This record gives sequence, structure tokens and C-alpha cells, in this order.
Amino acid sequence: MLKLSRFNICFCVLASMLFGFAANAANSSNTVDMYIRDDVYVDFQAFLAGRDVHQITSFSGYRMRRDVVDMVLALQALKLGGFDKTFNYQVGKVTLRNTNILERGKQLLSFDTYWYADAEKIAEHAYISAAVFNKGEYLAGVFAHPENRKVFAIDSLDDFSQFTSISTPRWHADWQTLKSLKLKKLYKDDEWLQQIRAVDKKWADFALLPFMPAVNNHYKLHSLELLAVPGIALTFDDSRHYVVSKTHPDGKAAFDALQKGLAILAAQKRIKSAYIEAGFIPEKGSVKVLNSELISKD
Repeated sequence: MLKLSRFNICFCVLASMLFGFAANAANSSNTVDMYIRDDVYVDFQAFLAGRDVHQITSFSGYRMRRDVVDMVLALQALKLGGFDKTFNYQVGKVTLRNTNILERGKQLLSFDTYWYADAEKIAEHAYISAAVFNKGEYLAGVFAHPENRKVFAIDSLDDFSQFTSISTPRWHADWQTLKSLKLKKLYKDDEWLQQIRAVDKKWADFALLPFMPAVNNHYKLHSLELLAVPGIALTFDDSRHYVVSKTHPDGKAAFDALQKGLAILAAQKRIKSAYIEAGFIPEKGSVKVLNSELISKD
């Protein structure tokens, strides 16, 4: 029995050492798997066109969209902050807000920024970065099927009462903004693709999307097609932030680097200028913000 006990003890110690070495090896790996939505990755690669992401200083051009600006700025901030690991992109129909992979530590961070109200819900599992958009700065377009002509006559808040829209309560800022419009009907669907399909099929009249000036605000995904109502915009009573997993092995290091890098970019005025150049903060007076009086002033 004594010999067996000693054997068991030695085996346990050896096993612990091996597991420890394996964990350290995993943590010290220079690559990190990152899950990313397929359409975002395609546009990201098209925008880069072979260029080094860390050398990007101009944010106008082909396939530019808000998700791509978010991704480029996050990668640049991580590098500036000292996070040198490379990403192994796992591309597919991934929508982080509809999964718990970040909360479970399977995803390091979200390249797609979150509304603060949404980020706060997972604060137990995720670090929340400094704001990249402050409250009231972010503008969205009213996107409808190009043949749904009545929507394209919207010119005031009162006009929304005859129309329907679609979103999800999981996106708190979007949902609350749409509820404030006193719509004829607000449909709920948690899946982004289903929301776009509903508007394309005219089951709902419009959805809120980021402006896409590089494609003349004409959103196409496979056979789906939406167009922004020209000259108008809606804003949100919330700020936007990156979220980083607290349970991912590289989470703390990535968050510290991201915060440091964002501070550097902000000091150089590169964050706001990127979104302005990309067209997501339109020039003052170029669009009429229909709900600006509904945004709190605090």
C-alpha cells in the first residue's frame, strides 16, 4: 500500500507538471484564434488589398464600413499597446452578440464594438474599453429595400409612426432608439441575417445600419439588398466600446494593451478622424439627425 501511495503521489505530481507545461505552452503561443463574421472578413481583406494593417492611415475607399474601421483600429491599438500575438482568423457566420464564446473565453475580444449598455450586461466576464464613440456621436442610416418607396419619403420623427422596423432587445441602444420612434410595429429577431432578410422581403419597412459611403450606402449581402434613405440619420443615447474576455488566457494582457493603444490613437486624434473620413460621422449639416432632441445631455 505504501509503494502504491508513493506511486500515486509521483504520478499526480508528474501529471500536474505536464498539464502545467501544456497550459504554459498554450498561453505562450504566438497565435490566437479569432472568430469573425464572413462578410466582415471579406470587406476587411478587400479594404486592405495586401497592405499592412498597422500602416493604414486613410480610411476612405473600397468596401469601407464601420465594422472594418473598428477592426483596423483595434488591431492598431493592440500593436501600439504592446500586444504582439498574431491572429488566426476563423471565418464563418459568427455573431458574437448571439453567442457566449467571448464570455466562455473561447474568443479573445470583439472587433465589432458594443454599445455600453450591452457591454455592461457581460461585465462579469468581459473588460470594457474606453469609448470610441461618445453618446450622441454615432449616427445610423435608415435602410430599406430600394423598391419600398414610401420609406424614402421619411423626413421627420412623426413620419415613423406609419412604418415598421426590426431589431433585438439584446442590442439595447438600437432597441430603445427604435421604441422611441413610436413605430407602427417593432418586430423582434435576435439574428442579424434574419433582420436584413425581413427588410429585404418588406416584412419590415426598415432597419438601422451604419452608413456605408464607399458603396453609396447600398448594402448588399448575397441576394439581399438595402439602401439608406438619403439626407437623414438617427443617433443613439449610448457610447460604443470594445469588449475583451476576462476568461481568455490572453484577456488581461490584450485589454491592457488595447487601452494603452486607444489612448495613443486618441491623443493623436486618429480615432475620430478615422470614423469621419470613413463617413460614419457625417460632416455637420450633411444629414438631418431626426431624433437628436431625444438624446440626454448628461
